[in-house]
Amino acid sequence: MTLPKSTRLAFAVLADVCRPIMNVLMAKQWLGLENLPKGQGMIVCPNHCTEIDPVVVGHMLYNQNVMPHFLAKAGLYKVPVLGAALRAAKQVPVERSGAGAGRSLEVAQEVIDDGGAVVIYPEGTLTRDPDLWLMKGHTGAARLALKTGAPVIPVAHWGAQEVFPRYAKRFHVFPRKTARVLVGPPVDLSRFAGQTMDRTTLQAATEAILDDITVLLAQLRGEQPPAERWDPAAHQQTSHGRDVERGSSRREGGSDAGSPTGAGQ
Repeated sequence: MTLPKSTRLAFAVLADVCRPIMNVLMAKQWLGLENLPKGQGMIVCPNHCTEIDPVVVGHMLYNQNVMPHFLAKAGLYKVPVLGAALRAAKQVPVERSGAGAGRSLEVAQEVIDDGGAVVIYPEGTLTRDPDLWLMKGHTGAARLALKTGAPVIPVAHWGAQEVFPRYAKRFHVFPRKTARVLVGPPVDLSRFAGQTMDRTTLQAATEAILDDITVLLAQLRGEQPPAERWDPAAHQQTSHGRDVERGSSRREGGSDAGSPTGAGQ
């Protein structure tokens, strides 16, 4: 990898702070690590069910000598200290239009070229599904994959939501829990090669990514996923940001359920 020394130092400092905390909060089990490409950049696509997901996934990647680079809202880069930390660790600024959007793609491409991992949550925010299965996704990961040709690595994790439930205000450390992370083989997007990146193509590629993550999550949970993926719009829920719980926790209720919200892009 050719990451600048300053970036490596930033990651080392963050790791020195975060890893001991994560080791105290929960046990860990990492599976399928052989599926992480060696010596090349990648796009990592995990499921998203609790606010501490990025730390869980980042911990796993960093320990495999893969530098994780998350998408961060552009406005955060203007915050003193935090902005400097994000820039030092070469996190990817997210702007939705204009020259800023092009710059986001440039930074993501630089990360991939440097052998790092761009981590994108295809759901865009914490899942609205009341049972924490994956919900309908956004096309950002598929768009980046088809533009760059980088492999898309599906990742599922389960257990961290017991330590910090979705939108909780405190950690639940006892009894000790285990966060299990399962890395799958690269998503096969070969059928989309050479196609025009129109909405139909991007949505189909996104579904392929979500399907592979769902298979991994079902394996970790030992359960069958729902036949139909949760659609926030069909339940009068927002697809970005925080959503307020308004109904029962039952999928069949036809109301907004679960402990909603999220910080997505």
